[in-house]
Amino acid sequence: MDTIRNVVIMGSGCAGHTAALYTARANLSPLVLEGHEPGGQLSLTTLVENFPGFPEGIQGPELIANMRSQAERFGAEYRLAHVSAADLSTTPLSIQVGNQTIRTRTLIIASGASARWLGLPNEQALIGHGVSSCATCDGFFFSGKEIVVVGGGDSAMEEALFLTRFATKVTVVHRRDEFRASKIMLDRARSNPKIAFMTNTALTSYLGDPKSGGLKGARVVDTVTKKERDVTTGGIFLAIGHVPNTQLFVGQLDLDPKGYVVIHKLGSTLTKIPGVFACGDVQDSYYRQAVTAAGSGCMAAIDSERFLEAEGH
Repeated sequence: MDTIRNVVIMGSGCAGHTAALYTARANLSPLVLEGHEPGGQLSLTTLVENFPGFPEGIQGPELIANMRSQAERFGAEYRLAHVSAADLSTTPLSIQVGNQTIRTRTLIIASGASARWLGLPNEQALIGHGVSSCATCDGFFFSGKEIVVVGGGDSAMEEALFLTRFATKVTVVHRRDEFRASKIMLDRARSNPKIAFMTNTALTSYLGDPKSGGLKGARVVDTVTKKERDVTTGGIFLAIGHVPNTQLFVGQLDLDPKGYVVIHKLGSTLTKIPGVFACGDVQDSYYRQAVTAAGSGCMAAIDSERFLEAEGH
């Protein structure tokens, strides 16, 4: 019979690594399945200046690597693997990785949320070189520049307003002439003298590449007249939403209308299924910061430790 794990952690971003550190230090021998985006969104970030303890900042990939090394020091096991299926109705819980079935007494879901991208050529190469999906992460690097925000919802207005702290001008580009944003957020953006609007407009390509100094601008098309033109910009922020990585749990866990895992006890990481905990961006559509993800990873580890103790393990 195969070994039953005490803790399996899905995901290797800030939440997953922190959960691994705490459960490893509790001698629970956690297994971390790194997922299809090892390191999470921080692995796509360049300089991180808002994580406590690094007064000069730290590169996102380096921060992630340090977290992993710290967890491994205490015995956390990492596996470059993607969970293809999960059965949360069994005891122990059943996780499918390739042809292998892993059984575990507790599961910590730290699979995160992926930013929506436009899917244009060169887009992924330009992330960190003028293209971003996180104003609070990267806004400072665009001080004194004119930049573009793509989107039409509340998140786009929030990003645009935040970026006015650094940019000389922010242009919101939206493919329609009506916005999904709430009236209060739209009014706030429209009343800011640094924010301009370019409606009925869609990006069709990025101009520039990392080897020649990064982003130079973008080609846009008028969605009504179909005329294309080039615009010069110092940065493009995509604010077209995030997609929580919860597809495996549809019908098994309670998910909110946006697909995020619903936590069933305030101030905890408990899902509706005993022994299953959720932390980080997979259950947080509001803050989405490295430090809050790490904090909830700690919570999930302690919740799983107490669950195992109560069960006599």
